[in-house]
Amino acid sequence: MIDGTAVLIPSQSMTTIQRIDPRFRLLAAFFLIITAVTFSSWQPIAILIVIAAILTGFAKPDWPRTVKMVLAMDGFILVMLAMLPFTVSGQPFLTLWGGQASFEGLFQAVLIGLKANAAILVLIALVGGMDAIMLGRGLQGLYIPAKLITLFMFTIRYIDVLRREYLRLRLSMRARGFAAGNNRHSWRSIGYLLGMLLVRSHERSERILWAMKCRGYHGHMHFGALPRRQSHDYCFAAAVLILAGFLIGLEVACPPLG
Repeated sequence: MIDGTAVLIPSQSMTTIQRIDPRFRLLAAFFLIITAVTFSSWQPIAILIVIAAILTGFAKPDWPRTVKMVLAMDGFILVMLAMLPFTVSGQPFLTLWGGQASFEGLFQAVLIGLKANAAILVLIALVGGMDAIMLGRGLQGLYIPAKLITLFMFTIRYIDVLRREYLRLRLSMRARGFAAGNNRHSWRSIGYLLGMLLVRSHERSERILWAMKCRGYHGHMHFGALPRRQSHDYCFAAAVLILAGFLIGLEVACPPLG
């Protein structure tokens, strides 16, 4: 505690990535993702994926949960990527149900898939290890508007609350013998479930608002001060800039995919 302000002190249990200033980590993640999405060659994106995977190892995440997150993201975009070759004109390589899939569409699908995986791995490596308070401190240190930070923090906090409420309602339905199926009763029951979730969410938000007002909340969240920037933070920033320069040079040297 310095001058009445809480200061974040690095713990011995922190990993190498967690010791880096959250402002540098957020800026690095944003810069690398913006750089990656502009690439049209697969080589720099593949190298970024490998480096992000190595950084993820240094961050020491929960590997089963991390793999599950990556697979969930890949499954979400898989349908779109499977349809893309049939919607882009070019040299056909497959005819299915009267539609022709082109090599150009396939190349675009592969490139989008690589960019998505690079982005998610960079976020997991650099931002995934932050708790909500650390993330708020980092955003505040980057002079993000206070209202936006507050909205973001509430979103992070209460997505999990809504998930727990949803699981509790589903457990209550199963305890009453409900088994989901493709019939009118199931769809009506799921509609009731979503309606109750919205009603209870509204009621809970009202209780939370009054509880926060009783504790002096006036529209802004206050975070402790960040630690002073140290030499390893600047070394990390320099390494990110060198990596970005190398990837941009590789992008210029390599032909575009497709």
